[in-house]
Amino acid sequence: MNIKVNIKQIFVVSLTAMFLLACSDKDAVNEYDKPALHWYQSIVKEVGTVNLDKADNLYISLRSEHTRSPLLPTATMLLANAHMEDQAYIMADYYLDEYLKKYASGANIEQAKFLKIKAAFLGIKDVNKEQKLMIDTLTEVDKFVKAYPNSIYLPVVSTVRVRLHMSQYLLNENISSLYNRLGKDKAAEIYENKNAHSPLNIADIKAPEIGFIDAILK
Repeated sequence: MNIKVNIKQIFVVSLTAMFLLACSDKDAVNEYDKPALHWYQSIVKEVGTVNLDKADNLYISLRSEHTRSPLLPTATMLLANAHMEDQAYIMADYYLDEYLKKYASGANIEQAKFLKIKAAFLGIKDVNKEQKLMIDTLTEVDKFVKAYPNSIYLPVVSTVRVRLHMSQYLLNENISSLYNRLGKDKAAEIYENKNAHSPLNIADIKAPEIGFIDAILK
């Protein structure tokens, strides 16, 4: 688990460095000292053509030259949603973090936290390799439900929680069965106990014929 955390931290640092150095010559921004509206309109244009690398670099210019521009919150959320639509969930999470740290207030905080949960959930492609992400996402789901019990996003968030618990349950079942076949009864018991404390039980679950998350996202 610690290795995964370190890899993610290294990736985020590398991603930030990539932002600061620009992605490529093709998408480099060679303009300087432009009004905030110029940068914002250019970002909108590149998002419209799904050239998100160029849009990212334009965002750097907007943020660097106009740190207090009222257009920055809108541009940040625009890029978060654009990357979400493009299934670039790590990038979407980057912009959502930026939005929450610097710009979000009131109901916008609730929306951004919901989108972070959505990005994390959709970013899970292999439950065997991304168990920590599943656990972290469930933690954020529980925090969201507690903080916003009347949220308009609650039905979706609650569905995400059930599906993540379902995936965890099936994964624990598979690991327990494997240990039983290998004659490692104590190891098998650990995973059986995890399911014993699950809010679900096997009668609630129909195992998918394809991957857990693949089935969930259909």
